Amino acid sequence: MYYDKRFQTDLQFPFVTFSHLQVKLSTTGGFLLAKRNQFDGISERLLNIKEETLKDLINRMSSGEYVKAVTDAEKDCFKIIHDLDHINGRVYGSTTSKKYMRNEIWSLVAARGAPSWYITISPTDIKHPIALYYADTKEKFIPEVKEYADKFRLISHNPVASARFFHFMISLFIKHLLGIGSYQTGIYGPTAAYYVSFVRN
Repeated sequence: MYYDKRFQTDLQFPFVTFSHLQVKLSTTGGFLLAKRNQFDGISERLLNIKEETLKDLINRMSSGEYVKAVTDAEKDCFKIIHDLDHINGRVYGSTTSKKYMRNEIWSLVAARGAPSWYITISPTDIKHPIALYYADTKEKFIPEVKEYADKFRLISHNPVASARFFHFMISLFIKHLLGIGSYQTGIYGPTAAYYVSFVRN
């Protein structure tokens, strides 16, 4: 956290940054897929796909019908969707990335069993002094009682501070209460497994 927080307090900056990141990851994923040996098959399917078959599948899926590929044309359409998943799986916030996370969770349940605890955590950033310090521009931490409007203004103008505070609190919960990466056992006993998704660099 730096004294100069112009990028953090810019309302358009997070949206623009995330959009550029998605474009970058989509482009990189496309290049990686194109270098593989199935590039010829993918390009051939894209060139020879039948538009009427694709529209028919879209209409049937939109109506809630369970669609299973029967003809060769329908199988080619499903293969294209599978090919696109290789790219979208690398893009943050995409439908495919969420599908992959669901698959990871189901795999974890299959390996370790159903969860014993469901814990919902919602750190209140607007009332916590650490979050307010992250959102402020002061380099030294000086505890002071602020009005509700001032606290709300600080937090709402700096979403980066809220995100960093949430990450900080969840990391403490995982380490000290669950005992992950700590020398002592968590308060719930030995933790067999947990699932959390952080943005990967």
